[in-house]
Amino acid sequence: IGKGSGSTSVLVGVIMALLVSMAYYRIQGIMKMNEMVDLTIKGISGLMPLAILMLLAFAIGAVCKQLGAGVYVASIASETIPGGMIPFLVFVLSCFIAFSTGTSWGTFAIMIPIAVPLAETLDVNVYMAIAAVMGGGVFGDHCSPISDTTILSSMASASDHIDHVRTQLPYALLTGGLAALFYLIVGFL
Repeated sequence: IGKGSGSTSVLVGVIMALLVSMAYYRIQGIMKMNEMVDLTIKGISGLMPLAILMLLAFAIGAVCKQLGAGVYVASIASETIPGGMIPFLVFVLSCFIAFSTGTSWGTFAIMIPIAVPLAETLDVNVYMAIAAVMGGGVFGDHCSPISDTTILSSMASASDHIDHVRTQLPYALLTGGLAALFYLIVGFL
């Protein structure tokens, strides 16, 4: 189990669920085959922008890693920024990137290759830096009006999208602010 591929498992699971659903709908006479194929293509095409965004985000992350962006940023930061500030700064930067792009996973792909070498160079707890990336990524994604999860939440609750964003922001900003304060304090312990 530990050597399996998570993405392959998800792909196989989705394909199997789709085939079982299609067979069930066909046997029950709920849909004709051409309707099922049309809806499947429509569903796949609706996810293509997200897939392209993820592909580009992981490509940027790979480029950052290959260029040694993390080591470069660490060499510059070590001269000017105290190590205790790193968890806080990584959290804030991750929040900004995720809010701007609407993706937490893309933020992870971009920031982890930068945050880990930065933490290692400045003798900061690497796990804290990774936690700051993940926390900031999830926070920014949650608050972003262009995030898929925010859009789906407003659609599922049949509420106006911008109203949904406005109503969740006070709670998210409170917890995000507390998290930022926590990273600032813990960074110097």
